Amino acid sequence: MNQETLTRAWEVLQDAYQAQMEGDYDRAVELYQSSLELHPTAEAHTFLGWAYHFQGKLLDAIAECKRAISLDPDFGNPYNDIGAYMIELGQFDEAIPWLQQAIEAPRYEPRHFPHYNLGRAYLGKEMYGRAIRCFQEALNVEPEYTLARQALASLRRLVN
Repeated sequence: MNQETLTRAWEVLQDAYQAQMEGDYDRAVELYQSSLELHPTAEAHTFLGWAYHFQGKLLDAIAECKRAISLDPDFGNPYNDIGAYMIELGQFDEAIPWLQQAIEAPRYEPRHFPHYNLGRAYLGKEMYGRAIRCFQEALNVEPEYTLARQALASLRRLVN
């Protein structure tokens, strides 16, 4: 693999991300697939999964995240995304180990996301004490995270 091909794959990935941010999911999917043809990366598989999610294709999204993990098991995003997709499918028990792996992943920046999603899974299981702890941990990691703040406030109102 030459450097020119790697550079081109990264450029196409960035174009795909831009299309996705603009809401053009079909174009984003095409571009992510083109990037993967040039050079498969965990990021491209994860973001392709994210695009599939926006198209309502949760099982395809999960499959892409599993491909990402096979390429780079240290990359935390696909673990978190699988957990979030499983929550959407109502599979709370299945989501929890994926989210725990995201929390432990060596290469993962937005570390508040898996804590928040773990709280959502516990909320779905009506395990309110654990959900509160997870939402609080998300806020410990990122004090400005509005979704965790709102979830925590709402849950505290529910249990009090």
